[in-house]
Amino acid sequence: MTQHDAHDQPQNPGRRIFLRAAAATAAVTSGVIATGATAGGASAAPAAAAAAAAPGGFPNYRYLKTLLTPSQLKYNPTGEIIFPCIRGVYDKLANPLGRYYLYYGPHDAPGGICLAYGDSLEGPFTEYTANPIVSNNWQPHYKVSHVASPHVLWRADLKELWLYFHGENGTTRLARSKDGITFTYDKVVLTTAMLPAGSTETSYARVFAHELPSRGAHYVMLFMLNNQSNHRDIAWGWSADGRNWTFSQTPLVRHSDVGANNVGGPHLLSRDGSTYVVYNTDKEHGGNMLITEVGNDFSRRNHLGVFYDSANGAPDNGRSAAPSFGTDKGVPYMVYEAGERLQGAIAVARG
Repeated sequence: MTQHDAHDQPQNPGRRIFLRAAAATAAVTSGVIATGATAGGASAAPAAAAAAAAPGGFPNYRYLKTLLTPSQLKYNPTGEIIFPCIRGVYDKLANPLGRYYLYYGPHDAPGGICLAYGDSLEGPFTEYTANPIVSNNWQPHYKVSHVASPHVLWRADLKELWLYFHGENGTTRLARSKDGITFTYDKVVLTTAMLPAGSTETSYARVFAHELPSRGAHYVMLFMLNNQSNHRDIAWGWSADGRNWTFSQTPLVRHSDVGANNVGGPHLLSRDGSTYVVYNTDKEHGGNMLITEVGNDFSRRNHLGVFYDSANGAPDNGRSAAPSFGTDKGVPYMVYEAGERLQGAIAVARG
């Protein structure tokens, strides 16, 4: 695979709806979900009976526990947090605060890029004492209403962590760090002016190392695009260096392709020789994560259906979004945004 709140009742799985019946499989996974206290809440109960495995041969991720709850955080200006990004730093940084760094933050003004750290993907995670590590006022570079949606890329060639984040919603920026805590501002990497006329939002970007020889690119960016129709699609771009980008002028995944009004929170995954995009849909159209096979050269549009079925009960409350993936001692995990838009927490599911 490419980088590559407590509640005390069992989860009640929501409806699993496949966009293509052929994508459904009869495979069933089983196992015992561990329980334990988290930094953001109490112990979780065992998950419900296993459902069909995810399309594309991916693990069947199942909710494990909540990692961070806004009400239990010292830095909590808006009562909401979104868009987690989990990174293993134990083999990359000298004297890190923990084996894993979890980046997240509130979205609404003033936002702020925040950090928590822990020694296991199952938690607990400890809030960094000086959050936010990046604010909405970074002179002389910018002063905006908010900054949000951190995505961190490890640049092994430079031994740096590159942070992509938005503020305002039409601008994605890049900052760089040697320790994952103190960042140096670099530049703007994406604005609505780089997309077709009428684009009003280019945000929630994630960047991945991915080879596209025909385009001379070593990195791919996925992000959410909003236009004058007020429907959100998944868009993409490519880059040789991660700083200077070319963007496709047509969406990678259109909302209408999958029967939704809005799609967002994309993440790139690779498995069995192919490449996929996982993304979330609006709650009114299921609130689940879907998966589309795009192929290694991004020429396919094979919409496979539901990747992760959000639970009707807490903490999902019918919506799961913005996944970030990692592996701990060979076990796959997905850290994600759980709950209604701007009312959620950060949870973890185990494959």
